[in-house]
Amino acid sequence: MPRLKYWTVAPEAVKLMMSLNAYVEKSSIEASLRHLVKLRVSQINGCAYCVDLHSHEALRDGENSQRLHCLTVWHETELFTPRERAALAYAESITRISETHVPDEDYDQVEQHFNELELVDLTLTISTINAWNRMAISFRRPVAERRSTQAT
Repeated sequence: MPRLKYWTVAPEAVKLMMSLNAYVEKSSIEASLRHLVKLRVSQINGCAYCVDLHSHEALRDGENSQRLHCLTVWHETELFTPRERAALAYAESITRISETHVPDEDYDQVEQHFNELELVDLTLTISTINAWNRMAISFRRPVAERRSTQAT
């Protein structure tokens, strides 16, 4: 059951979050990897709204459905490139930061595949989707709402 429509209660706050989102969408991280990271983080956090949204966006932008179906078990497949695997491990580590504290091994691995700007942009992508997940989960944003309010 939805709790409140945070975007109508605090439109200025959501506008600021959307500005951050706009930066992420134009960042140095390729769209296909942004989709994977956003979806994986949303899966970990258990955000139904964001899992639905980001899986649809990834498919719309040409992502392979097999890779999306196997994203929760990416460790056990060879469907992902070394760069994607490093980003996914880093995303999981940051998302579970209270447990992991982002160990050196995760950072060292991701540093091998990303330059400094890409590291900042990837970290910002992960942080931003975690923030969106926390808003949607806290206020119980329903999946059906996205479909009924989406322009396309």
